[in-house]
Amino acid sequence: MGILNKLFGSSKTEEKSDKALEYKGFDIVAKPFKVASGWQLAGEISKSGKIHKFIRADQFTGKDEAEELAINKGKLIVDQQGEAMFNS
Repeated sequence: MGILNKLFGSSKTEEKSDKALEYKGFDIVAKPFKVASGWQLAGEISKSGKIHKFIRADQFTGKDEAEELAINKGKLIVDQQGEAMFNS
């Protein structure tokens, strides 16, 4: 797959993120990825080996802003859905 990405390019380039937070027993990690117009808001929420990944339409010019807002969005998802997010 790496060769194909090099030949044809990849629309998403994910970079490591240091932004992580433990919130109400859930681990939230910001995982923004580079797109042509900036950084796409994305992240992961995990608890007890279960993982919920989320991507939102929001795009930002700076990675730091995308990370901060991904953490905030993760908190909102935890507040609204709790463990039910793992049922879908």
